[in-house]
Order: sequence, then C-alpha cells, then structure tokens
Amino acid sequence: MKYELDQDKELSTQISSAIRDNIINGQLIVNQRLPSESELCDQFDVSRSTVREALKRLAAQNLIRTQRGATGGAFVNKLSFKDAYRQQITTSTLLLSMNAVSFETACEARFALERACIPLAVKRRTPDHLASMRAEIHRQAQPGLTDESFCASDVAFHRTLVDSAQNPIMSYQLAGAVEAIEPLMNMITFTARKREKIVAYHTKIADTIQAKDVLATETALAALAAHTLDLANEVADQRKSRKS
Repeated sequence: MKYELDQDKELSTQISSAIRDNIINGQLIVNQRLPSESELCDQFDVSRSTVREALKRLAAQNLIRTQRGATGGAFVNKLSFKDAYRQQITTSTLLLSMNAVSFETACEARFALERACIPLAVKRRTPDHLASMRAEIHRQAQPGLTDESFCASDVAFHRTLVDSAQNPIMSYQLAGAVEAIEPLMNMITFTARKREKIVAYHTKIADTIQAKDVLATETALAALAAHTLDLANEVADQRKSRKS
C-alpha cells in the first residue's frame, strides 16, 4: 500500500503517525512484524534515514520493539500502563512548564483527582499499601533527611495512596497529577512548610484509610490541600515584601 505524504510537513512524523494509526485500528496487531525498512521506504517513497527516524519515534512511545538477527526486525509491542507511565509524567511536566498555570489551578486539579481515588483506596488498600505509607511517613520524620529526599518521599506517599485504589487506568491518568504537578508544587512551598505538619497530615490520611473511613480520609486530604495553598500564599507574600 502506497502512502502520499505532505512534503511541507516533517516526513518521519507523518510515517510514525500512519503506523501508529494502523496499530490503534488493528491493522497491525501485537507481535506482528512491520514491513522491512526497504518496504517502508517504498511504501512512503522516502529515504532509509527518514524511515529509521520514524521507527525511533514509535520505539520511544513503546509502540514497537526491534530484534536483531535473521528473524529480526521491528515488531508491534504490547503497550502496558506501566510502559506509558513515564510518558504521561513527561507530557504533564512539559505542559505545566510551558504554560502559565497558576499554583491554585495546579493545586485544585491535583487534589481533586487524588480525592477521586479515596473511595476505592479505602475499599481495596492492602497491608502492603498501608506499610508503604507508614514507611514514607517514618522516613519524612527523620531529622537528617534532605529537602530533595523529603519531596521524593512526599510524592511516594501520594503515589501509594493512588495505587491503593488498584485501578490501573486511574493510576496511569494520575501519574501526571502526582509525579508532575506535586514536585512543581513542592518547589514553591518547601521553604515555608514545616515537616512535622506534613507528617501529621500524612499520618491522618493513613490512619483514616486504615480505618476504612472514606469521609474522614477525604476531610484529611482536603485539610492538606488547604494547608498547601496557604503555604503558597505565604511564599508569594514573602516575595512581594522583599521586592517592596
């Protein structure tokens, strides 16, 4: 099958999009071998280097994998939520860094999305989930912990809360909220926050999840959201006073 490409647009992008569409619509199925580079060159009427660039794009999205040898080539990959997880975080981070999103907007989105996990987390959390939350709380209480490690533990705590809902689609969708939005929020608020307060909020959340109390968990998370917003306002006020 011959493809006609728009010569005014990047050719490799059009090729990767065409192959991706064929994977999505089922014309190319999992583990199926793609046409050879020579065949793709003929189908799209492009050079081998352009085809290779298109295949690199597809590999970067985990849509294909390559194998060497006589029976090798490029094959359709089975994309999992875990494979797409990092891509979701990267995309969310880029969107936030490239667009003027206020702290209030980011805070609102992050906690609203996380709150949606609470009913399922309360119902489905396992002893391992609770142990992971407790381990992060213990880590956060260590006096010698660096700011960077504290922030990483903060993210890990909320990642566990989301994952305890045991819904892979929600975990994937919230990857950006927890692991892209939260680190950016931490960068703004870490100078003003008191660690013991964060530990107290996290402890309350873990306690109420363990008690299987949805309303109390939602209330604890809402209190943390309000505290986070207060910290951001405090930092903003401090910056204004220094400028005046």
